[in-house]
Order: sequence, then structure tokens, then C-alpha cells
Amino acid sequence: MLNTPIELKGSSFTLSVVHLHDTRPDVIREALLEKIAQAPAFLKHAPVVLNVAALKGPVDWAALQQAVSSTGLRIVGISGCKDDELRQAVETAALPLLNGAKEKPGAADKPKPREPAVVPVTKTRIIDTPVRSGQRIYAPDCDLVVTNHVSAGAELIADGNIHIYGVMRGRALAGASGEREAQIFCTALTAELVSIAGVYWLSEQIPPNFFGKAARLRLVAGALAVQPFN
Repeated sequence: MLNTPIELKGSSFTLSVVHLHDTRPDVIREALLEKIAQAPAFLKHAPVVLNVAALKGPVDWAALQQAVSSTGLRIVGISGCKDDELRQAVETAALPLLNGAKEKPGAADKPKPREPAVVPVTKTRIIDTPVRSGQRIYAPDCDLVVTNHVSAGAELIADGNIHIYGVMRGRALAGASGEREAQIFCTALTAELVSIAGVYWLSEQIPPNFFGKAARLRLVAGALAVQPFN
């Protein structure tokens, strides 16, 4: 038995990021409700991060926050906040400010170091057993290969490609860290959801002639595209 009542551990979660490009609360609310109506199973009451980097000028943060919350989305953090006044309003609202390694206060005024070259994902995580409903498997910084069936309610997440050599009934999220070159390969595509770098289809959006067939999914001009996988 542990002697401490709590234990802190690092973990990884997949969150949707809502990039705000308008400061009008009613416009934001209607746009979000439209998105939620398109994918209620995926977005209803979902935890989200708000990216406010594109917002300029005066912002009624309290009204904007209320507009987002009124749709049922759960705001768990704010990113891209570079305006001091908006930053103060967010802190007053007791919401976490999420700063990435290249997104720190005052960083915009400093020369940016040369970005390192992107290193392609080369490692692979292999799962040989069936993936049951409720299971979530994450392959950080690598590809994910499943050589068995994936049940409805299961979730596969990989920063690289995802290969499913079985019937795919759950969710597959490739390129989870933003890798737009990632792809999904499946021998029997009946997924609840497929996503590459945040661009997703629900089951009803999968073209009928590919449903249940061997398929390869990738991004073409920023949109999901599917082709036969032989």
C-alpha cells in the first residue's frame, strides 16, 4: 500500500483545438453548434483547447468564453495568447494558459532560432491481440500496426501512420502530433471515425464504395481522401 494519498504521473491525451478567427460571440457560437451537429458523437461535451492567436483588437473575453461554453464544449486551456490584456482576462477566468516551447510571453519580440529539420518517424509499435471496446492505444513518435480486429468503441492513436490488418470498427487517429503526411491503411474499413492531423471523417462520411473494403486514407490538399489498398 502506498504511503501517499496521491501520485503524479505524466500522460498524453488527444484534445481538439478550436482556432478562433472572430471575436463576435454569436458568430462563434453558431459556427461551433454547426460543427457539433456534424459530429455529435465526437464533439458533444468534448474537452477543447481554444487557440486565440488570430484574435486582434478588443475582445470581450467573458462573452466569448460564455459563447463557447454554452455549446457544451468544455474549455480546458487557452493557447496562442500573445495579448497582455487578453492574457489577464484569461487568468482572471481561472483558465490555464498553455505555452508551448516556442510560445512564451515576449517570445514574439525575440529573434526566432532556426527550426531543426523534421526527423521522419521510423519506429513502429505492433499490437497482435484484438483491441477491445474501451481500449485506447497510443503510439508516440512512431507508427502503429495492429494485426488483429479493432472493436467499436476502441481508439488507435499514432503520431505516425496507422496500419490495421483486421476489421476496423473503432476510431483511428493518425498524425496525432500534426504530421500531415501520415496515412491510415486498413484491410476492412468500417470505422466509427478516421482522422489524420485533426482532419476527420465519421462513419457516415466514408464513401459507401469503400465501407468494409481495404482502403488507404491520406490528406490531399488539406482534405481526407481514400483509395483502394491492395
